[in-house]
Amino acid sequence: MTPPARTQAAIELLDQIIAAARESGAAADTLIARYFATRRYAGSKDRRAVRELVYAAIRKAGDRPENGRAAMLLVADADPEVAATFDGSTHAPAPIAKDEPRARAGVAPQWLSKALRASGLDGAALTDLAGRATLDLRVNTLISDRATVLATLPEAEATPHAPDGIRLPTGTNVEALPLFNEGALEVQDEGSQLVGLAMQAKPGERIVDLCAGAGGKTLALAATMKNEGVILACDTDRNRLSRLAPRATRAGATIVESRLLNPTREIEALSEWAGRADGVLVDAPCSGTGTWRRNPEARWRLTPDRVSRLQSTQQQVLSVAATLVKPGGALVYIVCSLLDAEGTDQVSWFLNAHPGWTTEPLTLPAGAKHGHGVRLEPGRDGTDGFFVARLRAAC
Repeated sequence: MTPPARTQAAIELLDQIIAAARESGAAADTLIARYFATRRYAGSKDRRAVRELVYAAIRKAGDRPENGRAAMLLVADADPEVAATFDGSTHAPAPIAKDEPRARAGVAPQWLSKALRASGLDGAALTDLAGRATLDLRVNTLISDRATVLATLPEAEATPHAPDGIRLPTGTNVEALPLFNEGALEVQDEGSQLVGLAMQAKPGERIVDLCAGAGGKTLALAATMKNEGVILACDTDRNRLSRLAPRATRAGATIVESRLLNPTREIEALSEWAGRADGVLVDAPCSGTGTWRRNPEARWRLTPDRVSRLQSTQQQVLSVAATLVKPGGALVYIVCSLLDAEGTDQVSWFLNAHPGWTTEPLTLPAGAKHGHGVRLEPGRDGTDGFFVARLRAAC
């Protein structure tokens, strides 16, 4: 593909990504994979170049653009080489017209930027939300240890904060690594590893991972508990939860049980666990504002109404979790969001709605105290963004 053809391909992909964001369709990565599956003429360098153009445009556009060309013009304005590809030649985008409309540059839609500023993020901290993510993995201590993995993978380095974390060069084919296939490694952002430590799970305990998804934190808990005790991993998403069993087998995590829940009927399905869990982990559904480094187009999908609905879901899940914790037990609340409305404000709501519960001081290897808990930020901590709080039930 010529450089102009690459730019045109990026514009076509951006059109699809913008439509998907508007209509709650497939993620950008999925759309890019589908696009090139039907274009065998595009070589690996072409695919990489187009992908870089697409994500450069996504990261620059704060509001959801009207179309892909308006987004790509932001890249052209900052890069003369890209601007030169708008030459109107075969398979190229048309020349740039004088005063042609551009997408609005920024970190996020204006309403969302305002909410993030009100939550204590501004300047560089706000800009860093749409930076580039690192490739972090967790060493599965049921199978290996970090020193052994680092000695085996000379391209790896230890993450600065998480005790079992390693970092590989971006673009590494993790699934081709023998250590991955042996179960010694799990892809997991360092921030996700750190907030999981807040559970402080011990061998022999009974733990519920109430919003387990595909089980990243579940498997980390199993390693922390040295495969002693019970972990019940739950979710309402069948597809996501179905990925846990093969992952647990590969990781050698034998204490994990899984259970699919019906939304709003969780308490009924978990009746035998009522008041019996030593700890409950709630990695709640959220806006994902802390994960824009990995999914920058996600900010185009958010609306105030969607955030409001997520808040209702978070409160419902927290209320379910409270019924499962035994007297004196712990509840850990996590969101990969930097909005106070989904973080510390939800803990305030929980404490008012559930008398007898208290927050516990929480210290992690990174992050800073924020409201009722600790917040990790991409710029300051080099991780995805998270809020985490630890609560204790009355004895």
